[in-house]
Amino acid sequence: MRNQPLHGYLIHHRKYRERSHIVHLFTQEYGRIDGVLRHTPPPQYQPIALHASGKSELKNFSQIEMMQQPIFFFGDAFFAGFYLNELILRLCPLEEVMPSTFLQYGLTLNALQNLPDQSDTQHYLKQILRQFEHILLEELGYAIDFSVDSNGQALIATQHYIFQLNDGFLATHSVQNSFLGQDLLQLTQYEKGRDFSAQQLQLVSKLYRQILSALLGDRPLKSRQLWIQNTQTQNK
Repeated sequence: MRNQPLHGYLIHHRKYRERSHIVHLFTQEYGRIDGVLRHTPPPQYQPIALHASGKSELKNFSQIEMMQQPIFFFGDAFFAGFYLNELILRLCPLEEVMPSTFLQYGLTLNALQNLPDQSDTQHYLKQILRQFEHILLEELGYAIDFSVDSNGQALIATQHYIFQLNDGFLATHSVQNSFLGQDLLQLTQYEKGRDFSAQQLQLVSKLYRQILSALLGDRPLKSRQLWIQNTQTQNK
């Protein structure tokens, strides 16, 4: 890679030596890509253009240009943005283009800039975050078939199921932490980019949380922990 033009966003950075930073980017051309930047990193959530050179996993970044005015998130939007970036950093493979996720990331950032009144904020946030997770999981290879069980048999509306990451839906006699077949079958008609119904939103929030926890392993998301702590503090 020699002076490769890139377009994307800063996901995370940390200090490296005296005047440099190691930065993690999410780009249109290469997906997540890491490198060294020898000046102050740009703000997060702001579209940037730059050039990358190098043969190793850690590239040299230069000629950064900010494509619009800086974007600053506050309150719930801040934690939601932090959550998106942490998912990308933890789950997206290095230098593997992810066009659908990249597009959805930009759409989600735009949505976070236009949060509705406080009374609707939580519902709106759940909608846009579940839509992002839906696209991310599909592009990572974890698209879910909501019509069949782990054996390829059609789901039964009255049967309860649990979900295993590498198997799919397994029939269970337990109601606790399970999903009812008729609720899962409704998700077969979901269209990408559309809002989930209230019932679908409740189901996918529970299901995607299980899937993401399995993918993330023993290291919980810092963004989620801080978000919960902030909510608890505000409610005191």
